[in-house]
Amino acid sequence: MLLNAPTAKTARLFSDNFLKLFILTEKQIINHTASVKLEGLPMKNPTHVTGVILAGGLARRMHHQDKGLIPYNGRPLVSYAIAAMSPVVERLLINANRNHEQYRQFGLPVIADQTNSFDGPLAGISAAMHYAKTGVLLVMPCDCPLATAEHLQKLLGAREEQDADIAVAFDGERLHPVFLAVKTALQTGLAEYLNGGGRKVEDWLKRCHTVKADFSRQPELFVNLNTMAELSSLESQY
Repeated sequence: MLLNAPTAKTARLFSDNFLKLFILTEKQIINHTASVKLEGLPMKNPTHVTGVILAGGLARRMHHQDKGLIPYNGRPLVSYAIAAMSPVVERLLINANRNHEQYRQFGLPVIADQTNSFDGPLAGISAAMHYAKTGVLLVMPCDCPLATAEHLQKLLGAREEQDADIAVAFDGERLHPVFLAVKTALQTGLAEYLNGGGRKVEDWLKRCHTVKADFSRQPELFVNLNTMAELSSLESQY
C-alpha cells in the first residue's frame, strides 16, 4: 500500500529572516508525482521498502535555516522529495530534528535522531531503521529537487540485482552517500559504528557489501544546495 500524498493542509515554513507562508495543496504534490514516467524501469511492488527523507541537519551555510522547509520554485524543498519517494515505497518517513510540527503538516510520520547532538546523516538512517518494518530502506536528502521516482527505482534495482547490502548513487566521478538503498539488517552494525564514534557515511559503506548505482549520465541530479546563492542559481536553471 502506497502512502497518500500530503493532504491540503497549510504548511507553515519559517526561518530566521525569511518568514513565508505556503499553502501546500494535495493537487500540487499529486500532479508532480503523476508527471513521473518510469521509462524502461518497470515499477516493482514497494511492499518491502521504507523510505526516509533526511532533513535533520543544521544547515550552517544557510544561516541555520531548516533546509527542507526553504522554498524552491514556490514549494518547500522537502515536498519534491516526498513526490519522488511516494511511488516507490510502502511507508515514508521524514527525519527531522527541528520544527517537527511543521513537517507533520505534510501528512507523514516525523522521526528524530536518537541523540540530540546532530550526528549527521547516519544518525538519521539509524533512526529510520529502528522504525522500518521492511527489509530495505531507501534514503534521500531533502535538498535535491531534481531527483524523481525513476532515479530512486534505479537505486533500488542496483542493490537488488547484486543482492548487495547497500547501493549508493555514483555520478561518474564521486559517490553521493545520502542517496542509498540499504538492507535494514545492517541496523545493529550501524549502531555499533555510531557508538564507536564513527560519523562518515563513506567509511561505513566500506565496511559493507556496497555497489554503485551509475548516474554518470545525469550528474546534475546531485547539485548541492548548501547556500541560498546555490539555491537561487538552480531555480534560474530549472
